[in-house]
Amino acid sequence: MKHIFIVAALALLTACTQTPDWDYDKSANFSNYKTFAWVENASLTKDTNNYQISGLMEKRVRNAVNNQLSKQLGMQLVDVAQADVLVNYHASVDKELEVDSFNVGYGARWGYWGTGFNHDVSAREYEVGTLVIDIIDRESNQLIWRGAKDGRLKKKQTPSQREAAIKETVANILSNFPPKAQQ
Repeated sequence: MKHIFIVAALALLTACTQTPDWDYDKSANFSNYKTFAWVENASLTKDTNNYQISGLMEKRVRNAVNNQLSKQLGMQLVDVAQADVLVNYHASVDKELEVDSFNVGYGARWGYWGTGFNHDVSAREYEVGTLVIDIIDRESNQLIWRGAKDGRLKKKQTPSQREAAIKETVANILSNFPPKAQQ
């Protein structure tokens, strides 16, 4: 089993410096979107490789998205039937390999100085978490905006650190919603 929970995955994205990735439907009129609701079972999707998100992390993600859309963007959380857009999110964790190679060119052997090359390789496996937020036009049921951020995960965070990490990651992802330049 790769992971029992994705708690660490989402909470640890703040350690990364990667810029979020965005995509959107250029034909969508984002100025018409004033209300939002959550897709039922938002964190459960077919492409998450059976990762389970804990109830604590689910609450943190939803609160961070609600806060960002409501307080920062002026949108209102409403029932699904009245929403202009629906919000969904996905989370995943993948393993990456970091390889360092070192070459040494000088040394001494049996009392003589000389040149030679010593090659040393070091490899470390680490985890990369990805959080994807989707915005769907409720009326057409079409994806109109997607933002994602991934980063190297840190372990052993306190609940306060996890909450802060989620808030920062969600704000970073949603920093281009609605899209600033519709080109």
